[in-house]
Parts: sequence; C-alpha cells; structure tokens
Amino acid sequence: MLTKQELRSQETKKEIIKAAGQLFSTRGFDSVTMREIAKVAGCSHTTIYIYFKDKEALLHQLSMPPLEALKTQLKSISLQINLSPEEKLKTVSLEFIRFCLLHRNIYTTFIAVKSSRVDQEDSANEINKMRISLFTFLEETLQYCFVIEGNDELLLMYTRIYFFTLHGIVSTYTHSEESLESLMDRLLPTFEEAIEVLLIGIHGKLKGVK
Repeated sequence: MLTKQELRSQETKKEIIKAAGQLFSTRGFDSVTMREIAKVAGCSHTTIYIYFKDKEALLHQLSMPPLEALKTQLKSISLQINLSPEEKLKTVSLEFIRFCLLHRNIYTTFIAVKSSRVDQEDSANEINKMRISLFTFLEETLQYCFVIEGNDELLLMYTRIYFFTLHGIVSTYTHSEESLESLMDRLLPTFEEAIEVLLIGIHGKLKGVK
C-alpha cells in the first residue's frame, strides 16, 4: 500500500502532466515555460523539476503512452488473417483517424512537436523513434496493399501523400466540440469514401508507373 506521501507525489505528477497537456494544446509547446506549467498544476516552479527535468521529458511522458497504445492497436489489425491487404489498410486508416480525433486537442503535439524526418533511419529521441516506427508501419501496410517493389522513393512518396490525407481529415475537426462518437457516426461514410478515392487514385497512378 502506498504511503500518503507517495500518493501525494503521484497526484502532483499527474497534475503536472495534465497541465502540460492543456498548455501545449492551447498555446503550443515552444511558447510554454516550465514555470507556467507548475503554476497551472498548483505546484512550485522548483517542485516540477523533481519530476521532470525539462519540457522534453514532459513531452515524452505525455506522448509515449498513447502512441504506444496506437501502435499496439495498428499491429493487432495487421495480424487479422481474415482481412485482405486493402481491408487492412482501410481499417488502419480509420483507426488512425479515430485516435487523432480522440486526442484532437493535442494530437499535433504527439505527432509533430520536435519531430525529425521520417526517412531518417534512426533518432536519439524516443518519441521520434516511435513516430518513425508508426510511419514505417504505414509504409509497410501500403507496400503490402499496392506491392510497390524496387522503388523505395516511390513508396516513401505515396506513404507521405497518404499520411497528408489522413492528417488533413483530422485537422478539419481539431477544434470541433462534437464528441468522438458523434463525429465517427456522422462522418464515417465520408472518411471511408475519402480513403477509397485515395486508393483508386494510387492504383491508377501505379499502373502508369508500371
């Protein structure tokens, strides 16, 4: 059983993470200071450094758990043997949209803040390693669906285009106050059609390339 001090410590850490998420989502990562986060969290500007050495450490704590959960869910979809390659890509795409809409106020923080190029082989930053692995997963899913062989640059280009499309769908509803359930119920046919149109376009372009 945790002591009262340990419980208070856990609560303080939780409030700091919550405050960081609120401030990053409303004002942006770069413009927020550790002192401001501490103030919103209700602790002193010295106390916050007991738990997090800097904003990057807070970004890591805030971003990694949901990104790891997303990766696990996408991997689970990829292992479903009853789905065709195209069905897997469509299901992965809808799951990514659902994830981003669930975290719509802060998903750009998860995906973009302090990001590196996706075509870099490695990164010293754990969040960027996770982002690169998610992009690579999407790339592999596209490869599996379209069988783009022997042309890594073409595969990278189409994966970027595909991601741009998903990102564009989500960014439309970044500031929506509509619930996730309502958005998905109302717009699922539109999301599915957008993905279908994109797939038809890529198939058509690849026929020309081949």
